[in-house]
Amino acid sequence: MDVWAIWLAIGIFFMIIEIITPGFYFFSFGVGAIVTGLTARIFPGLPTQLIIFSLSTTISFLLMKRFASFLLKPNATISSNVDALIGKIGTVTKSIQTDKKGYVKVESEEWSAISANSGESIEEGEQVKVLRLEGNKVIVEKHSKET
Repeated sequence: MDVWAIWLAIGIFFMIIEIITPGFYFFSFGVGAIVTGLTARIFPGLPTQLIIFSLSTTISFLLMKRFASFLLKPNATISSNVDALIGKIGTVTKSIQTDKKGYVKVESEEWSAISANSGESIEEGEQVKVLRLEGNKVIVEKHSKET
């Protein structure tokens, strides 16, 4: 059997092991063995092939580590839960009177709401922007179409 075929068989073996086992340990060895198998006809000496295997395995490992860290990097800009409401536009379902709460529908949920500008009434059907949350109610202001 030719040396290049042995390297390819070893690479395929490592790839199969990678599929069966959890983690991402054998993939780089598989890539290194396949690269070595593909270049074994150009560089027939075993010491040269071992250097190619070592270099291609190391490069593959470093690239996969960088790729994995890019994919698994937490995205700090995504808001969750009620914090995601801040800045959203809603519609008043029950008018917000001076110093009295009303109700606002934001996306698919209805919230009790008060006006950020004390003394300002917001009528039913008007659009509002959520500024912040206080307890279980949202603090809103009238939303103008220009902003």
